[in-house]
Amino acid sequence: MISKQTLPKTYPLIDTHTHFDAPVFDSDRELLVQQAYKRGVRHLVLVGYSYQYFERMYNTEQLLNKLVPLTAKDVDSANLSQIETHTAIGLHPFYIKEHSEDHLKNMVHMIAEQRPIAIGEIGLDTFTESMREPEVFDKQKQFFKAQLDIAVLHKLPVMLHIRKAHAEALAILKAHDYDAHQLGGIAHSFSGGEQEAKAFVRLGFKLGVTGQITNPNAKKLRRAIHAAVETYGIECLVIETDCPDMTPIQCQMSDNSCADKQSHDRNVPANLPWVLSSLSELLNVSPDRLAEQLWHNSCSALHKTWAYPLV
Repeated sequence: MISKQTLPKTYPLIDTHTHFDAPVFDSDRELLVQQAYKRGVRHLVLVGYSYQYFERMYNTEQLLNKLVPLTAKDVDSANLSQIETHTAIGLHPFYIKEHSEDHLKNMVHMIAEQRPIAIGEIGLDTFTESMREPEVFDKQKQFFKAQLDIAVLHKLPVMLHIRKAHAEALAILKAHDYDAHQLGGIAHSFSGGEQEAKAFVRLGFKLGVTGQITNPNAKKLRRAIHAAVETYGIECLVIETDCPDMTPIQCQMSDNSCADKQSHDRNVPANLPWVLSSLSELLNVSPDRLAEQLWHNSCSALHKTWAYPLV
């Protein structure tokens, strides 16, 4: 059953995966940051997919972090957010045809000049017939391994994009030097089955949960998340909006109380509490306990030591 009530309480949250640098947010990005802050979001990560947009991501990070005031008093008086923004850079498998060896080389230079929080999103994708063509899929695997190499070299966590290629991705990860138990990492917007969920957790990855979990018809996903938690506990999860995609189902209803009135067209960071709320209901874990654990899980996955704040 879909919950229609307003969110009862604000909890500190980390949005581990966004595309908040996208042009669809250009007209009101600062307002949306303020709304996200009021909903509890304290950190958000801009995640890369194409080399041509890396500079835009870093510029967006700098712009948003300039909004961060020095004191809570400044937040109230200036009506500004206190969200910290971070950037991950990576070459997405779905756009493999546009990636080049020079992009990999330039990524290494960028990391040396301005260290990202992670490498991502990277992985394998056979969602369409063209992506399954042997030559295309071989290039995907080549770039996946190369970016894992970069992550190992620079001791950075990775953010995985795996779609309809879980077995192949797991085989590569098991054979590679990348160790998520040591470096962290997130299986972003996890979409596999129960055994695959547990396999990624065994390798040290956290499972990224999006607004898809709010849909009661997403039965495969809900079973997979439940199975992983039954085996490994709520320590294996993080949450994300993946905005502007993966809008929570509550925000697709005409009588919704979500932050963005354009919610049919785009997801926003302020909608992250709906993911927390639905996950809390699915797992029968109180939102208070779940929110704090998700915070620590995100820090572990991203190799950060951010203190759990008072909202």
